[in-house]
Amino acid sequence: MDITSVAMAMTHGASLNKIGTAMLDKAMDTNQALGQGLVEMIDAAAMERSVNPHIGSNFDMLV
Repeated sequence: MDITSVAMAMTHGASLNKIGTAMLDKAMDTNQALGQGLVEMIDAAAMERSVNPHIGSNFDMLV
């Protein structure tokens, strides 16, 4: 194996590593935003429950 092909292989591996890291960073940012939205939805539901405690506490189920 000559030095040129080794250098190209190492450069390719480093590029793939950078791309993978960037994709992981973007996925983590997306998941953090989705998690924050979920927390806000839960907080809004808790607020509704504190204002109207009788709503949503019972339901009829027919099997």
